[in-house]
Amino acid sequence: MTCKPTQTPAPEEFDIPSLREKYRQERDKRLRSDRQDQYVPSNADVTHSYDVDPHMPVTAREPISEDLDVVVLGAGFAGILASYHLTKAGVTNFRNIDHAGDFGGVWYWNRYPGIQCDNDAYCYLPLLEETGFMPSKKFADGAEIYEYCKLMARKFGFHDKAVLHTLITSLRWDEEIGRWRVGTSRGDEFRARFIIMGCGVLNMPKLPGIPGIDQFKGKLFHSARWEYDYTGGSYQNPVLDKLADKRVAIIGTGATAIQAVPHLARYAKQLYVIQRTPSTVDERPNPPTDPDWAKSLEPGWQDERKANFHRAAMEFFAPGEEDQICDIWTEITRNLAAELAAEGWPQLAPEEFMARREVVDYRVMERLRGRVETMVEDKETAESLKPWYRFLCKRPLSSNEFYGVFNQPNVKLIDVSDTKGLERITEKGFVANGIEYEIDCLICASGFEVTSELKRRWGIDVVEGRGGESIYDHWANGPETLHGTMTRGFPNQFFIGYIQGGLNASVTEQFGRQGYHSAHIISEALKRGLKAVEPTKEAQDAYVRHFHEVEMDMSQFQRECTPSYFTNEGQVKAPWALFRSYGPGWGAFQKLLEDWRAKGDLEGLELRS
Repeated sequence: MTCKPTQTPAPEEFDIPSLREKYRQERDKRLRSDRQDQYVPSNADVTHSYDVDPHMPVTAREPISEDLDVVVLGAGFAGILASYHLTKAGVTNFRNIDHAGDFGGVWYWNRYPGIQCDNDAYCYLPLLEETGFMPSKKFADGAEIYEYCKLMARKFGFHDKAVLHTLITSLRWDEEIGRWRVGTSRGDEFRARFIIMGCGVLNMPKLPGIPGIDQFKGKLFHSARWEYDYTGGSYQNPVLDKLADKRVAIIGTGATAIQAVPHLARYAKQLYVIQRTPSTVDERPNPPTDPDWAKSLEPGWQDERKANFHRAAMEFFAPGEEDQICDIWTEITRNLAAELAAEGWPQLAPEEFMARREVVDYRVMERLRGRVETMVEDKETAESLKPWYRFLCKRPLSSNEFYGVFNQPNVKLIDVSDTKGLERITEKGFVANGIEYEIDCLICASGFEVTSELKRRWGIDVVEGRGGESIYDHWANGPETLHGTMTRGFPNQFFIGYIQGGLNASVTEQFGRQGYHSAHIISEALKRGLKAVEPTKEAQDAYVRHFHEVEMDMSQFQRECTPSYFTNEGQVKAPWALFRSYGPGWGAFQKLLEDWRAKGDLEGLELRS
């Protein structure tokens, strides 16, 4: 089936300079000087939402003391893919350690009603050809993804080795024994030759630091620790019937809220949706997987599809390339490609190309604002729900139900953009725009520590390399690495995440390639009997210089963007910004690493026997 360009308003139907100024005004009124400090770290004594597992009881056990080749921190996609590649490389003496009660990561913890993958599951779920699994639909449900995470861990043989319901409290390099001493909340000590930091990017919930939040007498929980005992229903049957006599407020209109709000609206006596910045919410085409299509797929189909998605979402199509994804993520590239194809694919200078793309960006956003008007009856509410910023300033979302709930009499949008958030929480409810609203339940769909400082995101008190140097001091101004994978002074430690390397549109593809590269170095070190490997200062400095020289300058785009976790709440050139990628692109970065591995000498690493 051919994926056609969408119909968007023509450029002459709106004024781009006026829109640009509107975007700036909307951004400026939401900027806060406290940035990440507006959120409370999830270990703060506000709720028990992070410390308690509502899904599975914690079983008592004796502390573990053992030597391992590798400790993999995390049992989400980063940890799963690192463990898969370790296993494929012949390294099997390892354990995954995770706070959760099973594999799954963000898909273990997040079980809120309506949870689904919000991009193409045929790309997002890794190793589909290796496992023989096929998602049931384009945007797979959370329960299906959670089960798939466990399936991968079992199929590749590392599920039962995991140490679960266990928090890492300290990582200390012991030079004398050439190992990492890993301390945990359960009194364990693992002495690991190598450490892989597969902590993920959506692992640490954050709570809004609203004055008075600790005084609220009603029910309070984070969406990542949903409490069905209170709301009624269950993960796979979210009939929230216990809310029938409850006044509920949910803070946030991001990816979680877009999916949970329709279910809350269906059952709550009264629902207040508290919004500071609206999201882009397109329609969600979510057909079941066509069995004939699945049977027709040739070997290598998933890699081809992921590459197609990456080009559509972050780079550009080759002439004649078909959009295999066909949703909100790929619309701008699809539409611009159609325009250029109609013109015979003219040669454009980079500045001309980006100018053309910017116009398509404005057209697509104008279409999305028009969608709000057609679906929301109340004009004031519709106006508040319109997104005034460039595409990709916030995570693109899709839902066929979200906008419609604001036509229900029991649902009210509380827009707090002018006050940059709620004024305060009281014992009985919340105050917004000078009005107190009494509620029974407050749900924080306030996201995760994604681009905030490293210690807040990892939640590990002590990470010390050679000589007791803290990684938090070492990287106080951002990461310095070789290939985004290792850093000097922290031998045998590997990093997975948005750290000074290639950036792929599919986070699992990025994590998988990082896991593969880490497993390669670890397996080579073990084969050669090496005690420790780490970058030389010269190699690390050379890579950092090269990375900065070729890195795309996103500062102007960031200055135009509304505050979000994408930009660390409006910070320009944030040290841990998501979109700091290798300038020549994903393919060029993978070629750089492939060539490095093929040389076989682990160039740039200090090797100690």
